[in-house]
Amino acid sequence: MNKKGKLIFTIDIGTQSLRCALINKKGEIIALEKIKYEKPYFSVKPGYAEQEPNIYFDSLCKISKKLLEEHADKKDDIIGVALDCFRDSVIVCDDNMNPLRPAILWLDQRQAQAKEKISWYSTLLFWIAGKYQTLVLNRARTPAHWIKENEPEIWKKVTRYMSVATYVTYQLTNQYKDSISNYTGHFPTQFRKRRFYKSDKHFQGQIFGVKLKMLCEIVPVGGIIGTITKKASELTGLPEGLKMFSIGSDKSCETLGLGVINNDVGAVSCGTASTITITNKKYVSPEPFLPAYPSVINNYYNTEIQVYRAYWMLGWFATEFAQKEKKQSKETNIPIEDILNSHLNDVPPGCNGLILQPYWGPGLGRPLSRGAVIGFSDTHTKAHLYRAIIEGIDYELKRGLEGIEKRQHKKIKKIMISGGASQSDEICQIAADIFNLPTYRVQTYETSSLGAAIAAFIAAGEFNNVYDAIKAMVHEGKVFYPNKKNAEHYDYLYKHAYKKMYPRLKDIYRDIKLYEEKDN
Repeated sequence: MNKKGKLIFTIDIGTQSLRCALINKKGEIIALEKIKYEKPYFSVKPGYAEQEPNIYFDSLCKISKKLLEEHADKKDDIIGVALDCFRDSVIVCDDNMNPLRPAILWLDQRQAQAKEKISWYSTLLFWIAGKYQTLVLNRARTPAHWIKENEPEIWKKVTRYMSVATYVTYQLTNQYKDSISNYTGHFPTQFRKRRFYKSDKHFQGQIFGVKLKMLCEIVPVGGIIGTITKKASELTGLPEGLKMFSIGSDKSCETLGLGVINNDVGAVSCGTASTITITNKKYVSPEPFLPAYPSVINNYYNTEIQVYRAYWMLGWFATEFAQKEKKQSKETNIPIEDILNSHLNDVPPGCNGLILQPYWGPGLGRPLSRGAVIGFSDTHTKAHLYRAIIEGIDYELKRGLEGIEKRQHKKIKKIMISGGASQSDEICQIAADIFNLPTYRVQTYETSSLGAAIAAFIAAGEFNNVYDAIKAMVHEGKVFYPNKKNAEHYDYLYKHAYKKMYPRLKDIYRDIKLYEEKDN
């Protein structure tokens, strides 16, 4: 056994890339390999986001073999496999687990008519709760409804309906099983009880139009899903018979990788989708009729608010407005994000009154919302707009955090931050100033992989409890303290402008939606 001791082999399946790592009980990444997909998704029509299902396992095989060949001396130290994956994406298969069409990813914007009837009782309950539009959006965005309406011949052949994580897990273990943590989104998941609904007719479960017999067997978090098969071993280089633990989604792993296990600390993820998450032992929903998600640690829940297309907007900005910076990036080999971020401090906090509402994709809590920018004047530049995007994301996360704090009857004391954008000191400082809380990074921004390893070591019995695991494996890094003057600027704009934007604009958003429906 190597000097570092036992290792977990982690698989982090992202929307744009896949990572494999070997992580020890000190939270050290002993080895890591990463591969970017040639395309994160393809679009056969505007708004579609699809991917070939086998790209994920094929990518895993390539980098897993490479990593394990280069670190052959560490193979005997691996005690288990932990997989985390992006959420709310669907693969449909037949009885033999053959995909019947491309995967429909969480970025997909298509909407079904969802004419399949549900009980009047369900509709009434959503009306009473003031969440009828949430019901409508949930049904419209459920891939099962779209496939039924637009590809009925394919739907007739569907016998297995699963997440991307489940499909890759099957290829590794030959087991149609998974963690309930991988079934957030448009699946009939009873989050409080950590299972699928027991009946196809449950008033909430029925809205997704998926028969329970199509879904996988759920293995409790920390349980053993199966072992690496001989075929998977030959393809990946992983030892045959190696245990694969039931772990869960990337966001839940990321939260754990930041050490956030108590409800007085917030985890901010600066990713394609951005979230603020609080971990609770009790079930605390972020908003009425919106669920808390099962954590990758037993008996805990993640209460989360998400900005659907968050730091994705920085890529959109670079494509549409940063031609000069693109040229500079190509000439200097400096990532375009670093070039754009280096100019963040050229713009004052609050962007001279330019405020952006980051609803580039509607959320379940505000299903009619659209993106908006107010406060333009002739003094504003594209640098102002770039910073306004980042500030807008944090304003929205702060709004969500206030709701969570109210529902859990407790305020948070600090922020832990991760994700690709958190590598920027400027972005971390903006977060500290807007939340007006000390904001910490940890020893790595590969926190999804770190969290998966923590959960797996606990599952393997290597730690007595989650607190011991976090103490050993999560190490606070640089801290960003709020600038008092900046925090005052942000507090004023947040209270007097940002929080008022949606209430004043929601009727306009509704009218735009009606216009689009009429136009189509």
